[in-house]
Amino acid sequence: MLPGGALSHLGPSILLLLQLPPTSAFFPNVWSLLAAPGSVTHQDLTEEAALNVTLQLFLDRPPPGRPRLRLEDYRGRTLLADDIFAAYFGPGSPSRRFRAALGEVSRANAAQDFLPASRNNPDLHFDAERLVQGRTLLVGALRETLVAARAFEYTLARQRLGAALHALQDFYSHSNWVELGERQPHPHLLWPRPELWSLAQEGDPTCSDCEELSCPGNMPDVTLLTSGYFGVHPPKPRGKCSHGGHFDQSSSQPPRGGINKDSTSPSFSPHHKLHLQAVEVALLASIEAFSLLRSRLGDRGFSRLLDITPASTLSFVLDTTGSMGEEINAAKIQARRIAEQRQGSPMEPGFYVLVPFHDPGFGPVFTTSDPDRFWQRLNEIQALGGGDEPEMSLSALELALLHTPPLSDIFVFTDASPKDAFLTSRVESLTRERRCRVTFLVTEDPARVQGRVRREVLSPLRFEPYEAIALASGGEVIFTKDQHIRDVAAIVGESMAGLVTLPLEPPAFVPGETCVFTVDRLLRRVTVRMHGDISSFWIRSPAGVSQGPEEGTGPLGHTRRFGQFWTVTMADPPPTGSWEMRIAAEGSPRLRVQAQTPLDFLVHFGVPVEDGPHPGLYPLTQPVAGLRTQLLVEVTGLASSRDPEHGQPHFSHVVLRGAPSGAPRLGRVPLEPVGPPERGLLAATLPPILLSTAGSFFLELAGRDGGGRGLRRTAPQPCTVAPVLLELGGPPASLTPGSKAPLSLRVASFSGPQDLDLRTSVNPSFSLTSNLSRAQLGLNESAWGRLWLEVPDSAAPGSVVTVTVTAVGQGAGPAPPTHAFLRLLVLAPASQDQLESPARPAGRVLPPVASTVPASAPVTRGRAGGGAASPSWWGTIAGVLFLLGCSSW
Repeated sequence: MLPGGALSHLGPSILLLLQLPPTSAFFPNVWSLLAAPGSVTHQDLTEEAALNVTLQLFLDRPPPGRPRLRLEDYRGRTLLADDIFAAYFGPGSPSRRFRAALGEVSRANAAQDFLPASRNNPDLHFDAERLVQGRTLLVGALRETLVAARAFEYTLARQRLGAALHALQDFYSHSNWVELGERQPHPHLLWPRPELWSLAQEGDPTCSDCEELSCPGNMPDVTLLTSGYFGVHPPKPRGKCSHGGHFDQSSSQPPRGGINKDSTSPSFSPHHKLHLQAVEVALLASIEAFSLLRSRLGDRGFSRLLDITPASTLSFVLDTTGSMGEEINAAKIQARRIAEQRQGSPMEPGFYVLVPFHDPGFGPVFTTSDPDRFWQRLNEIQALGGGDEPEMSLSALELALLHTPPLSDIFVFTDASPKDAFLTSRVESLTRERRCRVTFLVTEDPARVQGRVRREVLSPLRFEPYEAIALASGGEVIFTKDQHIRDVAAIVGESMAGLVTLPLEPPAFVPGETCVFTVDRLLRRVTVRMHGDISSFWIRSPAGVSQGPEEGTGPLGHTRRFGQFWTVTMADPPPTGSWEMRIAAEGSPRLRVQAQTPLDFLVHFGVPVEDGPHPGLYPLTQPVAGLRTQLLVEVTGLASSRDPEHGQPHFSHVVLRGAPSGAPRLGRVPLEPVGPPERGLLAATLPPILLSTAGSFFLELAGRDGGGRGLRRTAPQPCTVAPVLLELGGPPASLTPGSKAPLSLRVASFSGPQDLDLRTSVNPSFSLTSNLSRAQLGLNESAWGRLWLEVPDSAAPGSVVTVTVTAVGQGAGPAPPTHAFLRLLVLAPASQDQLESPARPAGRVLPPVASTVPASAPVTRGRAGGGAASPSWWGTIAGVLFLLGCSSW
């Protein structure tokens, strides 16, 4: 372990702890370790730095009502999010939101090594002696992080932070800073004003020739700061250093060899023996960057940037037509109850979103981190005027999704069906991209007619868009009547308590037949929710004890009924084992079993890149038909789930089921651990049969707890295999008012011929034009295009523009639409809101305890390649949003 130190010029002191993984970039992420075991990756550096600064925040701000954390308890230990969250917020407090936010930063960091627009740009990697230019882009990315975070656009802020950290970390691996004997971060790298001193100039020789893989002595007398050249663009001048490694074409030109310290492998890194020294300095620099953001944003703003909280966002989409008085009052009551009951507690929401809609309009969106301001705005809403059914409810929901942080619950209160049902597919995709769960509370009361005009007989299927969106997001549609809405709305507070959904067997529930769910020792507050035309039911515990529909407290728990909505909450601790349940009902009643537990998981998808300059796992939003895809599972809550006698639980395999019914099994795939077991990372290769065609599937983890008993967790949000790979890339520079920005568009098919219409939209309604509106693709073919986004002079700095591209299949039996979303930040001119350097010089840190889219032709055609990752098709991937396509709750 490395000793501690402080950065006094950044305000709060920072804690510096690092326990280097013994078998863990720097290479991009954990998948890179297959190529260079023992290396430390960009992902490792990013996570370690964030955990250090988070722990320092916890030390500086003692938890209310809980023992103060002690630094000595963490010396000599590997920092884990689960450990420090449990110590600060209390045992069992989930770190899932924090780990998901940190994952966004890590994936954006890794993406810099894979995107065609960034992977070969020397300015973004401090290559080719482009040190001044690299510092300019690094400072710019940190500035964009601050602007986006201050505008509550945390996903965008994390993406820019990931890009900044990648460049910052690369500086210490790609330059000769460490070779010059430096063991502290460069004092001027994070600031725009001071000059970078002692830079090698054109004509200054920096390297001698080296014929071996390992080149420890190829910079004998160099005292100037330099960096290596990579590839052929720009060409390496005589006497200059190469990056080096197997895939660097410049390293075969005199002087041969190279200087990078990316890994412990001489095949990739000629200065591999200095890898850990570069790691130590890069870690210090990453901690400095996180601490800088903390000092600029404040502790609350920094906590929201990384979701350093177990609490969810409170997000309401609220119908405000005249018939909605009871529903609006119910929303107000729940918001007030949540604010009062959770004030000052770890579960107090850190962010609030409200989107009203009223025939025929919707919005504006209201966002705040102040619960009093949210309550004041909500209290101003009244049910006014009538209106036709249907209404623009999905437009309002889309607006809420664009402004609600990921891994949040959104609640829609309405008594009307959607007029804008054409948005269903897009909203479904957006819920998966944002990983938000949507619950519809619908007061469909045929007896009530006042305040709502219905000019025609409405279809009984008019609420199907709500059902589709609820299924895609892992939420539900609950029908009730206005006299019960206040009681039913209590689901808002319960859903925000971090519940997980338990898998049912069989997954497709059939009235009158027995279904089974399994309760393990890590579950508490197990609740069965039913709604529909239910006449009777019974629940039987593993011990054979039964309970029926009698309201009140029974032998198993407490039963409540509000019209057609039933809840049965089991007494704690619930008996472990298989529970049985049967329901007698008309129609198709809905059944859901949920519980609180510290043990949960997140899911990532990606394609392994094994033969590029930086091997690793390229992150994908979702699997793509015909494209070999890896599943990476991140288990959360392991520390709180450990059995003192038998150890911690583990998951051995994943079960894949078809959607929507979940009944047909598509495969059972073993999970393999990746890295140290305490990190909870597991990997599997998705079976080819699953990826042969587009479609949806449910994902269920199975394993054993510490005592050897069965353990199951499911992701209620189904994962979707996209029919094509649709990519949307941003401009080379930031958006500014009055600018016109080029965007790149690319679509590729890996599963067969595709005839596609490509449709674009932008929010807000700026001018957007495209030269690619139709693509006819064969197997493994791609089409490229360009879009032009015009930002008006009136665009507000700090605002966000969302561009959406939809690929719609044509012909018989077309595949479902594929959507790509790109969020861009509008910045003020560079002279405003600069990242100023501190008033006093930066002190020493002590060691720690170019677009590839052709511009001339609307569409070009090329080979997209096959299922294996290779240079022939890898260049087709550009600008996919690096968010999860599926995640568990």
